[in-house]
Amino acid sequence: MKGEHIDYCGYSVLPMAIEQNILAAVSVNNSGTIQLANTNPQYQDFKVSCSEDIIIDRENPKWYYYFLCGVKGIQEKFGIGRLAGMSCVVDGTIPPSSGLSSSSALVCCSGLLTMEANHKSLSKVALAEICAKSECYIGTEGGGMDQSISFLAEKGTAKLIEFQPLRATDVKLPEGAVFVISNCCVEMNKAASSHYNIRVVECRIATKMLAQARGLDPSRLLKLSQVQTELKASLEEMLTLVDEVLHPEPYSREEICKVLGITSEQLCTELLSANTQHVMHFKLHQRAKHVYGEAARVMRFKSVCDAGSAESVKLLGELMNQSHASCRDLYECSCPELDQLVDICLKSGAVGSRLTGAGWGGCAVSMVPSEKAESFLQAVRDAYYTPDPRRAAMEKQSLFVTKPGGGAGVLLEE
Repeated sequence: MKGEHIDYCGYSVLPMAIEQNILAAVSVNNSGTIQLANTNPQYQDFKVSCSEDIIIDRENPKWYYYFLCGVKGIQEKFGIGRLAGMSCVVDGTIPPSSGLSSSSALVCCSGLLTMEANHKSLSKVALAEICAKSECYIGTEGGGMDQSISFLAEKGTAKLIEFQPLRATDVKLPEGAVFVISNCCVEMNKAASSHYNIRVVECRIATKMLAQARGLDPSRLLKLSQVQTELKASLEEMLTLVDEVLHPEPYSREEICKVLGITSEQLCTELLSANTQHVMHFKLHQRAKHVYGEAARVMRFKSVCDAGSAESVKLLGELMNQSHASCRDLYECSCPELDQLVDICLKSGAVGSRLTGAGWGGCAVSMVPSEKAESFLQAVRDAYYTPDPRRAAMEKQSLFVTKPGGGAGVLLEE
C-alpha cells in the first residue's frame, strides 16, 4: 500500500498480503528429479535432476525458473548435495505480471516446500530473507518487501516491514474503507526487461554522488538510506540535500565517473548490473527525490493509522495520491493505461488510488469508502473494462475488493 521502490534502498515499507494466492500440491519421492507442472496450460511442464546444479536462465524468465530460485536458495542455505525428489503441481489466483507479486509468491512457495520436503527448519524471517536473496538468481535486484509480507502477513492487518534486521509491526487499517485492486491489463515481467534494474542502479549511483558531496566514503555505501544514517539527517533534510547536490538533467557516464573519480570500466563492473550495461544516461535527482519522499510517506501513513482519527481515510487517500504522482513523474514507473485507470478510480469514488508493484503496467490499488464500493466497481467496470473487448474478457480476475490476508503456510496430508 505504501513504499514503492524503496525496499532496495533500505527503507521501511507498508504492505498487506491480498487474499489471492499461489498453491502447490507436492508429493515427495525417490525419483531423483523435481517435476513441475502448472494447472494453466499456457505454462509448460519442466523437469530437473536433484543431483545436478540448478541452472536459472536470466535471459528467459519462464515460470519454472522462479520456482527453481526458491529451490536453489534453500539448497545453498543448507548445503544440500542431493535434494529430495518432488512432483509439484502449481495453481494460483494471482494474475501474472500484474504487480501483485506473483513471481515472489512463487519463489516463496517453492522455498517453503523445498525446506519442508528436505526436513529442514527455518523461521519465517529467515525464509523471507533467503527467498528475497534467491529471487536475484533470475536477475531482479529486489529489496525484500514482497517476500517479507508473503511470510509475515497476518489476516486482518497490514504490516510495517523494516529491514536490517528484518522485522514486522502490525498496522491497523481504518474502519469504513475497503481496498480495491484493478488491473490495467498491461503485463510487466520485471525480469524480462531492464526498467526495474535501471532504477536500482540509478539509486545506487545517487547514493554515491550524495555521499561524495558530503565528504563520506562512497565506496562503503550502496543504499540511499545509508547516506541518511551516516549524516544523521531527517528525510526532509535529505530531500533538501538532493535539490542542493543533484541536478535534474540526466547524468552522463562521463560526468558520473568524473565526480566519483572512477573509470568507465569500474562504473560497468561495480555499479551497473548485467542488464543495464547499455544505459548511457541516469536521472539521479528524480529517483532520489522519489525514494526519500516515499520513505517519509510510509511513516506518515503508519502514524495516521495509529492515530485512528475520523479523518484517517481522507488523509491516507491523499498519501496514496501523492505516491502515484511521485511514481509517475519522478520515478517514471507508470504507463498511460495505469494513469488512465487511476484517474478513472478517483472519478469513480476512490479517496486515493495508486499503482502497486514494480509498475510499467499491472495494477492500481484504490481506497474506497465502504458504502461506495458497489457503485465504484460498476463505474470502473463501465469506464475502463467494458469499452475494450480484451479488458472486458479479463475483468472478472482484474477488478476485485480485497482485505489483508494471511501469510504462506504448509498443509500436510495425514
